Amino acid sequence: METRATRIAGSAAAAGPGPGAGTVRAAAVAAARVLDLLLPPRCPGCGREGTVLCTACAAELDARLGLPPGMPVGLPSHVPLPLVAHEWCVSYAGLGRAAIHALKYDGERRLAEPLGAALARRWIACGAGGDVLVPVPVHRDRLRERGFDQARLIASAVGRAGGVPVADALVRRRSTVRQAELDRSGRAGNMSGAFEAGTAGAAAVRGRWAILVDDVMTTGATLREAALALHAAGAVAVSALTVARER
Repeated sequence: METRATRIAGSAAAAGPGPGAGTVRAAAVAAARVLDLLLPPRCPGCGREGTVLCTACAAELDARLGLPPGMPVGLPSHVPLPLVAHEWCVSYAGLGRAAIHALKYDGERRLAEPLGAALARRWIACGAGGDVLVPVPVHRDRLRERGFDQARLIASAVGRAGGVPVADALVRRRSTVRQAELDRSGRAGNMSGAFEAGTAGAAAVRGRWAILVDDVMTTGATLREAALALHAAGAVAVSALTVARER
């Protein structure tokens, strides 16, 4: 049975050696085992207890693994400018919606690891390029309320699996209405000018190909505004990875 502890052990091993890596790895696995005992994980896809994501449901995340990059032929392709590309694992329905809701709204942070690993597999399979992963940040008020930033957790998992650095290059300048509460026409205005890159953020992306990471793309308004901010900070190209995409 796959648990949080075994997932962390595998990810830590894949990350390779480093100063104090053994101690950190042991402490992380021990903490995860305690968490598994106190709060047994439950698969968001089928409800099976004892696993963050069961084997059968996890396979759904790889449904697009062998497909060509981008949208399937015959479906409208919408990559919001100035993004040069967008890749994702599943549609925002069924398992995709259930897993993202469990992570964001139920606080099941343990899901970030398998979701990020699946996203890294899709990205690698597409042969997509990029120099640095940039999570799309939540506002500090939302971070205080939720206790974590789901995009940062997913980006960290992608980085570990894909061997790409993660930079917190963006900040959300103002609190916005939840996109899910707005219709498609209201989402662009809601996100306009919402992001900026500070001095440190600009240094992390200047002259580099940045890859935005978020949980889901719906209209693309959030990714568009984040990409504009990265270009303003000196990024030469910006693409995006999301776990799910709404069609």
